Amino acid sequence: MTIYHNNRCSTSRKTLALLSERGIEPVVVDYLKNPPSRAALKAMIGRAGLTVRGAIREKEAIYAELGLADASDAALLDAMVAHPILINRPFVVTERGVRLCRPIESVLEILP
Repeated sequence: MTIYHNNRCSTSRKTLALLSERGIEPVVVDYLKNPPSRAALKAMIGRAGLTVRGAIREKEAIYAELGLADASDAALLDAMVAHPILINRPFVVTERGVRLCRPIESVLEILP
């Protein structure tokens, strides 16, 4: 199990705590320092059942600065890889599936 984590995000911290409370110690990837590749990000988004736009943080200043409001999925993916702060979090990846854990409890759907 892997969590794409940002320690400055309370939702990400709470999701990690929920996993820990259940005795699960996932691989923790600080995606700001070690972002997923474009292919891995696209696959995670697809496995989570999301659109690319559904996986981007529109409230980040860089979103507006880059003029992404009308961007294509390809341009959004490129922006998320170049600026990982745009990746919504936390993503949790398990053998049972992938979830963007918003709300936090959605992670329960993919736990063993």
